[in-house]
Amino acid sequence: MQHAQITEPSRKTPLFGEYEVVVLGGGPAGIAAAIAAGRGGRSTLLIERYGFLGGAGTAAGLSTFCGLHAVVHGKHEQVVHGIADDILDRLKAMDGLNTPHLTIRDQILAQAYDISAYKIAADELLAEAKVTVLFHAFGVGAVLASADKIDAVLVETKSGRFAVRAEIFVDGSGDGDLAAWTGVPYELGDGVSNMLYPSTMFRINGVDPDKAGRAWELIPTLMDEAEKEGRRFPRKKPIVRPQRNPIEWRANLTQIKNPDGSAVSGVDARQLSYGEVEGRRQCWDVFQFIKRVTPGFERAYIVEIAPQIGIRETRRIIGEYVLTEKDILACADFDDSIGVQGWPVEAHVKGDVKFQFAQPASRGYNEIPYRIIVPKKIENLFVVGRCASMSHEGQSSARVSGPCFVMGQAAGTAADLALKNKVPPRAVDVRALQRRLAADGANLGPTAAEPAHASKASRR
Repeated sequence: MQHAQITEPSRKTPLFGEYEVVVLGGGPAGIAAAIAAGRGGRSTLLIERYGFLGGAGTAAGLSTFCGLHAVVHGKHEQVVHGIADDILDRLKAMDGLNTPHLTIRDQILAQAYDISAYKIAADELLAEAKVTVLFHAFGVGAVLASADKIDAVLVETKSGRFAVRAEIFVDGSGDGDLAAWTGVPYELGDGVSNMLYPSTMFRINGVDPDKAGRAWELIPTLMDEAEKEGRRFPRKKPIVRPQRNPIEWRANLTQIKNPDGSAVSGVDARQLSYGEVEGRRQCWDVFQFIKRVTPGFERAYIVEIAPQIGIRETRRIIGEYVLTEKDILACADFDDSIGVQGWPVEAHVKGDVKFQFAQPASRGYNEIPYRIIVPKKIENLFVVGRCASMSHEGQSSARVSGPCFVMGQAAGTAADLALKNKVPPRAVDVRALQRRLAADGANLGPTAAEPAHASKASRR
């Protein structure tokens, strides 16, 4: 039955509009791309399937920016700047930021924020950049003008099906949807379909913070003790931490598997539907354990299970360069750097989460090359975020919020330069792009400050 087909009648699809830049997906990469293009004076449309922006940071309940910081020669520093700073500044003005906290056994900083404030901050920054936003619009296909050029993206809305034309498109869908529809080559998981496992996040309220204390350190120990007695949990290394108001905690300790033990796929409708139910089941199960054994949680309750399962990996496109685990751990430099990131390799494998950091005495961050957001085959497309051109292991690091902001800002800025100079994205003058990004506050790392330098990584 799965392969049975029906024939739809041919149809003429109305045109929603024509823009210079169209961005599909409103996660951190899509937000930054749309803001950068809008600030460049380009007519820009951002298409988002929900009624709010933020991607996994809001819809999947993440509530934390990872990858903004690095451990630079033993010192914790924020290394991602530019539009990321504009978002942080807006959140700070709204009293929507926590002080950055140590995570992964106190090895690196992460930045927690208020989800509602993030939604509003994103709305405001896009409006100020004169970006048009189309909410409740689900991208479903594309029309090609030629074998290597996109004419329009197709969307389904409550007003029906529309086509949206643009000169340049940015795929920030997370799953590489637009790229896949147009024939861009991609990989799925590790090459044999093993993907990073998804999670379902939930928030706990009614915690007594005085009794709970540093419960984020106690809960993993309690889980280990229970497992020795036969209790089973979805994964090791749980994250259960207080929010800005310490009576509320966020919990990230699920791992969503199919019945055969494989990771639920974010590009399979049947698996996604199963995964949403399984995720909620796991949330309830592990919360009952936490409530029963953890001091301060006796009267706690689940205040929210995230609206969607948190997908970490699906398609990864093949671009002009593929960022690898070796690049991450070696703190690689690239002549075409568009920014930096210092998050460790974070592999969500069956039943566990495994981390690999760069050497403790190292610089602690790698540069991100422009070439990973420029896909093969299609000439008027950028691909940004967790679906950019990275290996399975490299994506385990560079899929988080910090590098997504970096990729998005670079794509939006490069789109402006491509249109100005009437060249395709792969022919953009990288030095001009770097000058623009630096002028807009981005940290490009040491390589861009020395244009004549040719690193080993850049010559591969």
